[in-house]
Amino acid sequence: MRTGIGFDTHRLVEGRKLILGGVEIAHPFGLLGHSDADVLTHAIMDALLGAIAAGDIGQHFPDTDPKWEGADSLKLLCAVVALLRERGWRVGNVDATVLAERPKLMAHIPEMRSRLAEAMGVGEADVSVKATTVEGLGAIGRREGISAMAVATVERL
Repeated sequence: MRTGIGFDTHRLVEGRKLILGGVEIAHPFGLLGHSDADVLTHAIMDALLGAIAAGDIGQHFPDTDPKWEGADSLKLLCAVVALLRERGWRVGNVDATVLAERPKLMAHIPEMRSRLAEAMGVGEADVSVKATTVEGLGAIGRREGISAMAVATVERL
């Protein structure tokens, strides 16, 4: 068994959809990024890649490559899981936290867990998603962005 950690953050802007864990959430602002800017899924992908010492999502899906523009991060997560399998690993479990002042995310967490679990080929019991605020501190507290962090374990096939 091996463990990896991931982190991602993106700025909130007008005119973009807010997607977290593959779920579109009604909000006046969305996350700015080359793909769909799903910070939760990105943090999980980095945790999985880190667990097998395979770099990070920037190496696999660079924002300088037009083919990743607007990409669905759940599809990218499926590609990361396929890479794990190619290298003899499978997802054990994931524990992730989203840091955001707004919107409140509790009602969306069950759907996030379901979509992430499906993309990784694991049960929902193997995917933990939590949300917290930063009590108004820093850029996240000022509602300028959203961050996510994740820890993942992988197991040999």
